[in-house]
This record gives sequence, C-alpha cells and structure tokens, in this order.
Amino acid sequence: MAEDYDPDNLLDRISDPETLAVNYFHVERRERAILDRRLPQRGGDVLSVGCGWRPGRHLFPSPQWRMVGVDADPDKAAAAKANGVVDESLHARAGELPFEDASFDVVLYRLVLHHVAFEQSLRPVVEEAARLLRPGGALVVIEPNVFHPVGAALTLANRAGLGPLVHGTPDDIPLSPRALEADARAAGLEPEVHAVTFMWRRLPAGVQRALAGVDELGSRPRLRMGGHTFMLIARRPAT
Repeated sequence: MAEDYDPDNLLDRISDPETLAVNYFHVERRERAILDRRLPQRGGDVLSVGCGWRPGRHLFPSPQWRMVGVDADPDKAAAAKANGVVDESLHARAGELPFEDASFDVVLYRLVLHHVAFEQSLRPVVEEAARLLRPGGALVVIEPNVFHPVGAALTLANRAGLGPLVHGTPDDIPLSPRALEADARAAGLEPEVHAVTFMWRRLPAGVQRALAGVDELGSRPRLRMGGHTFMLIARRPAT
C-alpha cells in the first residue's frame, strides 16, 4: 500500500493543472502506441496489480481483455469493481498474489512498482509475475526512471528525507530500467525497454506540445533507457 500523500508539497504548489492534463493525455497515447507495436496479443486475461482507480483500461480495453484488478487497499479494490473498470477485483499484495500458475496473458504494473520498492526487493515480485504468465504472455511495467534528471533529483530528495516536502510522499522511488531488465531475465523472461516520454509533466503545456514528437524516438537503442517514464515488456517464452 502506498504511503500517505501530502498534496501540500512544493511541486504541486507550483504546477499548473493544465500541464498535468496535457502530459497525462500524451503519456497514455504513447503507452498504447508502444503496446500496439510490441505486444502481439490482442485480447485475453490481464492482471492489473495495484489497480487503484485507474487500472490501465486504456491499454487493455474491454471486451477484448478481461481484467482482474488487485490492490493492497481493500476499498480501492472494491471500488474498481463497483465502478466497472475491472471485471473482477480482490484485496491482495504484490508478492502474495493468490492465483494459480499460468493464469494470465498479461501482468500489468502501471506506476506501482516504485511504491513496492519502498518496502521490498522487486525481484520476488517479478518472479511472481513470471509464474502467473501463460507461455507467450508478458509482464508490462511502466515506471519513472532514475536515470532521467528529474528521477535523479527525486532520488536525492528522498535520500535527504525531503520526499514529502518536495513531492508529497516518501515512497515515490524512481526505478532503474536496467535493474528491472536484469530481474526479468533472472526470472526467465525476455525483456525490452522503451522510453514512454522524455518530458516532465510539470513543464509548461506549450513546451510539452512542442517537444511531443521527440518521444517517438523512445525505442531507439541509445535513447530507450533515458526517458522520464519507461516501459518494460518482458515476455515469457512461448515454449
């Protein structure tokens, strides 16, 4: 479960809501474009871990995809089902998911693992995802990147104990795409990394719109590790 969030933090006080809305729209479009290009499945069973209020339906729409949502907060899990954004939901934690082996075509962690990393190693969580995948299935992870300048700055703020003051919470932990790649390989998966966006959601809206085209380069070998937000797609071999 994520730590409490304090909305009275430095970054939220100086941010224009329009800049956030522009970024969220652009990032969701980019995420979908990458998956449309790199994920061969066009339907099946998807598990959204840490589903919250936004389980990733823009990536795996109904009815092609049947989505099960799990969340460490029982109220959020129940609300996801009540609001119709998932087909089933339950209260469960990453690393302790009560499903049989090979139950899903996709396991999705969208902006969740950086909270998990505040409490535990991610390798057992990746191993669990590999166990839950059917042959040919994929783990999909979308996270903030420690190698981006903003991610590096947030990491320094966290280490100085300034996380709640600067960005509202101590458990917003930018992750290393290289470390996640290594964890996925160790779990028997075949990973690839793509930069979703190089931009920061708090940049002025006009700057974001002007630079949006740069993100189309995010799958190039020399650029894919440098995004502000990255996507890991880690496939379980088909045989």
